[in-house]
Amino acid sequence: MKKKKKQTQLSLEDYVKAARKGSREAEIEMYGRPINHQKVFKSKKVYDRKKIKASDRGLP
Repeated sequence: MKKKKKQTQLSLEDYVKAARKGSREAEIEMYGRPINHQKVFKSKKVYDRKKIKASDRGLP
């Protein structure tokens, strides 16, 4: 037997979904494209032995 969802939870989920969609649309409007907030970018100033060795050998 299926359980029925409560009316309060459903409206809260709809509110959160609408807020996320609005936030994403505003972000696209501001920057011209969607921004990924989960990806971590490595600083170019960080010491990276692997890149240094690759550049010594002429590798990409």
